[in-house]
Amino acid sequence: MPVMPKTFSVSVRLRRVTIETAFVSVPLIPDLLEPSFEQSGAINAEKLMQAAADLGRQPFTAWTLEEATMTPHPIQAPPH
Repeated sequence: MPVMPKTFSVSVRLRRVTIETAFVSVPLIPDLLEPSFEQSGAINAEKLMQAAADLGRQPFTAWTLEEATMTPHPIQAPPH
C-alpha cells in the first residue's frame, strides 16, 4: 500500500447570510387605523409593520432570494 504524505490544514469558521424579500398585503383592519383616520387617512405605522411581520412568518409567504454573502466569521473558534 502506498504511503500518503502528511498534510496539514487550518479550519476557518465561515458565516453565510442570506437576504430574502417578500411582499405581503396587510388588510386595513380598524386596529391599524389612527383615531383620526376619517380626516387624515393616517395609519399606525408601528402596528402596520408588526402585522406585515406576522404575515411574513406564515408558511404561505413567498420569499425570493435577494442576496447571499459569505465571509469569514468575526469570531474564530475550534470546530465542534
